[in-house]
Amino acid sequence: MNKTEQLRKPKPYQKNNIQGLLHSSRGLLLYILPLALIPAAILSFIYGDFIRIITNIGGCASYLLAASLLRKGISAQLEYQDKKITRAPKWPLKTFAAIIVAATTVGIAFIGAGNSFLVAIAFGLGAFAGMILLYGLDPRQEKMIAGSHGYTADEISVTIDEAEAQIYGIEQANKQIKNLSFNKRIRIICEHAQEIVSMLEENPGDIRRARKFLNIYLDGALKVTEGYADMQRKHQSDQLSKNFENVLHTIESVFIEQKQKLLADDVLDLDVQIEVLTAQLKHEGVV
Repeated sequence: MNKTEQLRKPKPYQKNNIQGLLHSSRGLLLYILPLALIPAAILSFIYGDFIRIITNIGGCASYLLAASLLRKGISAQLEYQDKKITRAPKWPLKTFAAIIVAATTVGIAFIGAGNSFLVAIAFGLGAFAGMILLYGLDPRQEKMIAGSHGYTADEISVTIDEAEAQIYGIEQANKQIKNLSFNKRIRIICEHAQEIVSMLEENPGDIRRARKFLNIYLDGALKVTEGYADMQRKHQSDQLSKNFENVLHTIESVFIEQKQKLLADDVLDLDVQIEVLTAQLKHEGVV
């Protein structure tokens, strides 16, 4: 089986579930740390020690904030590692979490536990080192592969992110359509679209043509799917369903051809296909 034949059989498409990453087990230990301050806070209330009450309650809140930042930082890092071309996370959340844990530990050791300032500093440095050893530092460099032809990782990453957001939008609209045949065809279109996005990530030199393709075809697929889902809720029409079926068939066919043309680096033929499909989408009222 050659590459062209392989491309005709798209792999099942599954969107990365970033929310699932946020619920991974890493970073949960930090949520347990504030529990140790609860007995101290209760004793502070009993003895009426206002300073230690504030210190212990503030320490609990700071550790919980650090835990939340750490989990988000881990999620951002996992997403970063999953992509071949991407920007570094905007904020070093894991580092912020480590600094908050260190500062909070210093305050609790010095004010809450009554240790000397130098001992409190030592506890803080130990806490900071422990956070770094356990969870590491945030990635701060963009990821890029050869063959970008002058495009930055930011430009390519934005294109990929926008395309994946459109694919996700098509999937959500597909859930509202009550037609098994249409559902299956739309899922296949999403699979082909995701393969094109993956090809762009593998070979960023195709970004100019792929971006032009995605802006027209993928955006058109999103608009027509959302439009049909909305119209189907309002009223049923055989002609509307027929037009929608025709457009889906055209989009699916062109997505298959697009993968082949990107593989063959066929610039002229691709531009012709873009003009043809644009005309049909306008005729069907999609764009």
